[in-house]
Amino acid sequence: MGAVYRARDLHFPTVTKLVAVKEMISQARDPLVREMIEKNFEREATLLATLSHPSIPRIYDYFSQNQRSYLVLEYIHGKDLDAILNSSEDFLPVNQVVDWAIQLCEVLEFLHSHKPEAIIFRDMKPSNVMINQFGHVILVDFGIAKVFKAGQRGTMMGTEGYSPPEQYRGEASPVGDIYALGATLHHLLTRVDPQREPPFTFAERPIRQYNPNVSPELEAVINKALEYLPENRYQSASEMGEALMKVAQQTGLITPSRSRSLQRVAEQNQFIKPLWTFEAEDEIRGTPIYYEGGVYIGTLDNNLYALDAFNGQLLWKFPTEGGIVGRPAAQDSFLYFGSEDQNFYVVTAHDGKLVWSYRTEGRVRSSPVLTEEYVFFGSDDGYLHALNLATGRRLWRFAADGPVRSTPFVQDKLIYFGDEDGNFYCVDYMAGIRWHYKAKRAVTSSPVVVEGNVYFASMDSSMYAFDAKMGWELWRYRMKKGSISTPCVYDHLIYIGSVDGSIYCLDRFSGREVWSFQTGHQVTASPIVKDGKLVCGSVDGNLYCLDAANGRLIWKFATGGPITGAPVICADLLFFGSTDHFLYAIQF
Repeated sequence: MGAVYRARDLHFPTVTKLVAVKEMISQARDPLVREMIEKNFEREATLLATLSHPSIPRIYDYFSQNQRSYLVLEYIHGKDLDAILNSSEDFLPVNQVVDWAIQLCEVLEFLHSHKPEAIIFRDMKPSNVMINQFGHVILVDFGIAKVFKAGQRGTMMGTEGYSPPEQYRGEASPVGDIYALGATLHHLLTRVDPQREPPFTFAERPIRQYNPNVSPELEAVINKALEYLPENRYQSASEMGEALMKVAQQTGLITPSRSRSLQRVAEQNQFIKPLWTFEAEDEIRGTPIYYEGGVYIGTLDNNLYALDAFNGQLLWKFPTEGGIVGRPAAQDSFLYFGSEDQNFYVVTAHDGKLVWSYRTEGRVRSSPVLTEEYVFFGSDDGYLHALNLATGRRLWRFAADGPVRSTPFVQDKLIYFGDEDGNFYCVDYMAGIRWHYKAKRAVTSSPVVVEGNVYFASMDSSMYAFDAKMGWELWRYRMKKGSISTPCVYDHLIYIGSVDGSIYCLDRFSGREVWSFQTGHQVTASPIVKDGKLVCGSVDGNLYCLDAANGRLIWKFATGGPITGAPVICADLLFFGSTDHFLYAIQF
């Protein structure tokens, strides 16, 4: 007996993080039976904790209370295949079923090739396969999955009608899961429930006899998976997946572009799928922020969007007359941001109502920086502006020699920023300029100051380190091409992207290269590092996750356009935009 509840994880009070809580109620009177049930439940928790795959729910916790046991799992937004089948009066689209089947082959191959020992699911059926809001399959209920050891017999488990003949004899193997997948596909395509038919009689119920939309080639693939003898079936899930892919390509069930996409996903060393996406009306080139349960992002469609951080639902949008490419800033329930319409805006975070605005004489592409009293930002009018945080009244402005597009860094009443004429400034906002350096090309890169040193890059192909107060050059590192990326400091290392397509890791004390990673195009985005992982986008359309210590690729996520802004991470969610018009949220 049991139930599954939708719940909210209160470890994250400012984020509405939903989870699924699976409850097991043991009503068995026999203590040995009750002990076995409890051990199976605990084994499911242990098993799930070892698996990391987007088609398998993540496990967050396991505990017992009042003689009941609980699993806290990733909440899946969607329906299981049994519910989808029952809600449809007609046959399901064949191309959709084949797409699901290929995805199921991928996750079964992941389980069967699990190290150090293979895992057999043992209960593939429509009610154990969920389809989330993005159309991706999620395999649920690992209660009877087991570690596979060749030649080992066990108790007969599974669901009658779907389980293979050998499983009734206590034999479980990878080809048993393939049989159950074939039975599941037979049910989805024919609408004939195998639990209501004599077992192992699929050959007496040809698929095309019920559903003429199914091609002979696809029927043959499913029939091979349903062979009575294990040695006559596909011997691996990947082999069956390849057969399905070939049939889909030959019969036109899957377009060539979709086929290549599925093949590319299959080749990745890890699979990443979005928790949600939001489509804007134009390109997203900037960086989002997370604030009080919301994600805020500006786009080239002239709007600042406010979205629910957990589900991507639009809360409100604020229109301007120009594109928004800078990163907003937030404080005391207000949002601060500039627009290419030459204005700087402040709106309320909860409903997007205008509080005040300030007019400059050029496009505002610089991201603002807030202190307790002031807001600082640059403009293409060649000034760094300082405004009163509450009223928007200008306190002063500093004249640079070119447009100011870098984001200023403020520390100890000193402001560090660059301009498009190649100048880098350190300005005391009480006493004027402290020191100045002239690079050979534009300084669009935003500086960072750490432990008395300031780091920034230039389009002159150099990464610089200066003494922050005195302006003495400490070192410079020569890249193949210039950079507009903002450096990221993590421990004794510093990371930056370059137009030459590389992400560089340098020793921040000496400027010596530790490693570099080559992407497929320019890296104009800025990297971030969390928990030893570096995340950075590229103009090649991919978001890369690397081991921050050695530059090894952990995973990458492909979008439909260049990624030019930095991602942001809050709790275990990662948010980033792409010029394909989408804002993505993925679990990190």
